[in-house]
Amino acid sequence: MSLTAVSPGEIATIVTSLQMLERPKPRPMAPSNLRLDRWREPSPDRYRTLFRRVGEPWLWFSRLVMDEARLIAIIHDPAVEIYAVTDARGIELGLLELDFREAGQAELSFFGLVPELTGQGEGRWLMGHALALCWRKGIERVWVHTCTLDHPRALGFYRAQGFVPYGRAVETFPDPRVIGVLPAEAAPHVPLLSASSRR
Repeated sequence: MSLTAVSPGEIATIVTSLQMLERPKPRPMAPSNLRLDRWREPSPDRYRTLFRRVGEPWLWFSRLVMDEARLIAIIHDPAVEIYAVTDARGIELGLLELDFREAGQAELSFFGLVPELTGQGEGRWLMGHALALCWRKGIERVWVHTCTLDHPRALGFYRAQGFVPYGRAVETFPDPRVIGVLPAEAAPHVPLLSASSRR
């Protein structure tokens, strides 16, 4: 058994991919004061604001560094559905993004709520809606991936909802806090190591 060093300023994470190959049996929908609002062709700035609000604690950054034209091509694609989770006041507290661009498949590209809602059952509510939206005529597979930077209960949550792990990979990338995409205080559960940390 050996260890592989990760360069200063980079992060390594284990990514687990999970899938459902058949529609799960309907479950009672948990009550919630939240609602889903479909965003049709949102502006990149509006999208990134919500993406950052939901994902910053878990070091989501992929869409923050994406070229504007490429981002627009994704979030304005009619086969990509974006929903904001909002409360009764209209405050946006979560993000659900479904990708139907591959025939017969639905990907939960992004699924998340602000940390203040963790542990209140709202994740089960959101997943109920996500699966209802995913399993449409012609869909044969729904899949999602999570990683060790996510909430510690994320993998168990997906499995409890009926997803089955089928693949695992190690991903390394520049720490978004080191390169200035996210603030240094984001994701305090992940140690921030830069070249200066060795001094």
